[in-house]
Amino acid sequence: MARAPRENRLGLTVIDYKGAETTLCAGCGHNSITNQIIKAAHTSAIEPWRVAKVSGIGCSSKTPTYFLGKSHGFNSVHGRMPSIATGAALANRDLLVLGVSGDGDTASIGLGQFVHGVRRNVPLVYIVENNGVYGLTKGQFSATTEEGATTKKGLANELPPIDLCALAIQMGCGFVARTFSGSAKQLSALLQAAMSFKGTALVDVISPCVTFFNDEGSTRSYPYMKDHDQQLHTIDYIPHFNPIEQIEVDSGSVREITLHDGSTVRLRGVDSDYDPTDRQQAMTALRAAEEAREHLTGLLYYEPGRMDLREQSNLVQTPLVHLSEETLRPSEAELDRVLARYA
Repeated sequence: MARAPRENRLGLTVIDYKGAETTLCAGCGHNSITNQIIKAAHTSAIEPWRVAKVSGIGCSSKTPTYFLGKSHGFNSVHGRMPSIATGAALANRDLLVLGVSGDGDTASIGLGQFVHGVRRNVPLVYIVENNGVYGLTKGQFSATTEEGATTKKGLANELPPIDLCALAIQMGCGFVARTFSGSAKQLSALLQAAMSFKGTALVDVISPCVTFFNDEGSTRSYPYMKDHDQQLHTIDYIPHFNPIEQIEVDSGSVREITLHDGSTVRLRGVDSDYDPTDRQQAMTALRAAEEAREHLTGLLYYEPGRMDLREQSNLVQTPLVHLSEETLRPSEAELDRVLARYA
């Protein structure tokens, strides 16, 4: 007799969080990210109908089709995902806004939108599926490709890379993480934590392109990541409700970070001296990893307490989308009062 699918506390199974079948290349790292988004949302018991998933253009921006098929979705133009996310987050504060972008969509045409979205602290889980290459246009280097990386034809990248994590920390992002699409446990834990964070949560996922950038010259190939992934810590995520499964925690150096909703990120140190709340240490560690041509993964930086865009805008508790027309329309007397300021 077949085993019944496991239900979460909402009575939903993993199947309820899936989407359409992927059309990406077999073995693409983006598909691994999709699987972990499904797992994270199911384990965290997030209502699919409470999620707005948004994206731009590129291989990465196709992936929202493959998860959370019962969620709201919007595929925007190239590099403009943060604008759509901002509108959704402000119009309905009850939504969990989940944005998926790529290294081109974010670090090239969308760089300005990325920077200002972080600066404004838009309530958004910002996932970058980062493979350092333009897959849809046949393998050109992107703005995140490390200097000196080579293509299959031996062409070398001569330009320095944009480090999205370092840039996000500099702009005040309160949750910055980097992980690898092949590190399922770490990726799932970071996604769950990001979904519980209040404000912009950046998860930069190195996601190898198996078609155009998976050879020996690539610094973002599976073999290179396996040999050059420098993990800061192993991570457990403990939701604010009683976890369905008991999480085993090894002895050793342990640090717990409590998120605003009571959930906990538990860090067990590979490098026990690393402090994710120290901005300068995070920037220094990222710079050192870049010089060593390594990829630093884990929770890089965490800063709670900063007001998100909804709070900065003094929005009412009722989602704007649910306010009546009578409530939204100012009276004639109120309009006169406003206009009188400019008389």
